[in-house]
Amino acid sequence: MILADYISLHAQRYPDKVALVCGDEHCTYAGLNRRIDDRSAQLRASSSSPLPHGGGGGGGASVHCLRATPSIDFIVDYFALHRLGCVAAPLERDTPEAIFAAIAQELGAHTAPEGTADVLYTTGTTGKSKGVMISHRTILADAENLIAGQGFSHDLAFVINGPLNHIGSLSKLYPVLMLGATAIIVDGIKDINRFFDAFDFPAPKVATFLVPASIRILIQLSADRLAALADRMDFIETGAAAISQADMQALCRLLPHTRLYNTYASTETGIISTYNFNDGRCQAGCLGRPMPHSHLFITDAGTIACQGDTLMTGYIGDPERTATVLRDGTLYTSDLGRIDDEGMLHLAGREDDVINVGGFKVAPTEVEDAALSHPAVKDCICIPVEHKITGLALKLLVVTHDGTPLDKRALALYLRDRLETYKVPLLYDTVPSIHRTFNGKLNRKYYTK
Repeated sequence: MILADYISLHAQRYPDKVALVCGDEHCTYAGLNRRIDDRSAQLRASSSSPLPHGGGGGGGASVHCLRATPSIDFIVDYFALHRLGCVAAPLERDTPEAIFAAIAQELGAHTAPEGTADVLYTTGTTGKSKGVMISHRTILADAENLIAGQGFSHDLAFVINGPLNHIGSLSKLYPVLMLGATAIIVDGIKDINRFFDAFDFPAPKVATFLVPASIRILIQLSADRLAALADRMDFIETGAAAISQADMQALCRLLPHTRLYNTYASTETGIISTYNFNDGRCQAGCLGRPMPHSHLFITDAGTIACQGDTLMTGYIGDPERTATVLRDGTLYTSDLGRIDDEGMLHLAGREDDVINVGGFKVAPTEVEDAALSHPAVKDCICIPVEHKITGLALKLLVVTHDGTPLDKRALALYLRDRLETYKVPLLYDTVPSIHRTFNGKLNRKYYTK
C-alpha cells in the first residue's frame, strides 16, 4: 500500500468523515478520494507522454513539480501524482517562475528509483539546494513512527500551519490520513485569529506542530489564548530547530496536561525520535528514544547516525553527494549528540556550528539557551568574531523586549552564574531582529559569510 490507498480505504469506511479543512472549505474522505481520481484522469489525459499506472513510483518514474500552496487543491494534486505512479516535487509556493522552470527542467533529466514518492528540496547547512528522494516505504514508516511515538488517533483534528513542501508539516499528513483523522490547513500563524479559530473544529482531540520560533511568538503575544486550550489540546510537537528551556518551561506552565514533544527529524533522516518534555523534568536538548522504525547511534566523532526505514533514498541525480552521508543503510549527520543511561538522545548542536575559543569548544546553542532565560532577552544568537589573542571570541547579538536598552554587564554576570567561564561571551550588541531560515532555524551563515 501507499498512503493514497489509505484515502481510498477510508472513503469506503468513513465516507462522510471530514478529511481536510482549509478556510471555509471542508472535504470528506469520499470527496477527497473522488477529487484525486478525477485529477489523476485529467493529468493522464493532458500528459504529452505516457504516464505509469498505479502507485509505488515504478522503475524510472518521472518527477513532476507543483507549488505547495496551503490548499486542498495542492493535496489533491500531490496524491493524484502518487496514484499515477509519478514522483511529486512540491516546491515553495512563491518560487519565482524562472527558478520553478529551471528545477522542473533539471528534474526532467532524471528518473527516480522504484518506490520513490517525493523529491523534497532542502538547503541544509551548505546553502546549496538538494533534492532529497523520499520513498513510499519511508512515508508509511514516518506515519507509523508518529502514531506510536505521539499517539495520533482517528478522532484527532491536527492543525498544520507550516509550508507543505518541507518534511516538518508535510509529514503530519501521513499519520492523519493513515488513520482517517482530520487535517486542518492554516496559512502560518501571521493571522493569529485564524490560527486559534482552527482549534474550534468539533473533534474530541486537537493537536498541532509548531517550530520553536512560532512557539516563542505565541508565548509572548497570545499566552492567554494558548492557556485557554489547556483542556482541549492533546499534544503539540516541535522540531526543525532547537527550542530553549525557557520556552519549554513556559509552554509546560500554560498547558500542564498537554503532551509536548520535541522531535529529532530531518528531510534526510525522516522522523527518528521524540520526547514529551512535559514529563516533570523538561530536559532541554532531549529528543527521546528512537521510534519503532528507527535506530540511532553516536559515531566516534560524537555525531548522530541513523538507520531504519525512514531514511531518504538519496539526493536525486547526485550519487557522489549521497555517498558522503548515506552508506550501507546508515545516514551520517553533522549533529552532535549523546545517548543517556535511559537510552534517550540529547542534541548538542551541529558539528560545523561549534566555536573554538582558545582551544575550548563551545556549542553556541548552549549560550543562547542560557541567554533566553534572562527576562530582558527576547531573541539572540551567539556568533564567533576574530580576536587577536584567542583567535576567536564569542559575541552575543540580542533582541530586547520592546527595544529597551540592554544592560550588557548585568547579562554577562547572569550568564557567568549559568555557564563555564569560557562559554560566557566577551562581546554584546543589540540588534532589531535575528535572521532565521524559513523553518525558524537561526541563520548562522548570515552572520559568518
